[in-house]
Amino acid sequence: MERNIALVALFAALIAALGIIPAVMLPFGVPITAQSLGVMLCGTVLGARRGALAVLLFLLLVFLGLPLLSGGKGGLGVVFGPTGGFVVGFPVAALVAGLITQGWRRAPLALAAGVGAAVGGAVLYAFGIIGMAQVLGKTLPEAALLVTAFIPGDAIKAVLAGLVTSALYRARPRAVLSRA
Repeated sequence: MERNIALVALFAALIAALGIIPAVMLPFGVPITAQSLGVMLCGTVLGARRGALAVLLFLLLVFLGLPLLSGGKGGLGVVFGPTGGFVVGFPVAALVAGLITQGWRRAPLALAAGVGAAVGGAVLYAFGIIGMAQVLGKTLPEAALLVTAFIPGDAIKAVLAGLVTSALYRARPRAVLSRA
């Protein structure tokens, strides 16, 4: 129990730490950040339930006003900006990444985690597109077109999530709870 709590807190801190990496701001107000990699890793390493809990802990701290999002943003108001859909989708993306990683037990872990991270990223896009369409006054297809700017970077993040999860498993198998 204590180990689970520590890992959830550690991965919430990982997402926050990835927010320190400078973001690339796109013209429509949504940045490309490393924090989505942390969300993916929450699911692929901790599994669905614990991964989603780590992201929820991170979001609780953000909503309480701590400036943990990329660019030093925090507070409940972030939900109402152009990034709000992505922020709301974080725990669902971690949950989906974890479910796929856990479910693909016969596949090599790097593949299962990479696919889990990619599908989790797609779920994140769905939330982000809906949020951007509402906030920016765009149609869903127009908002979806804006999101295409994220695809190359998120593909790289999905591959990284697969490789990092697999490497962690080889080094410390008990630390990868999605395969426990």
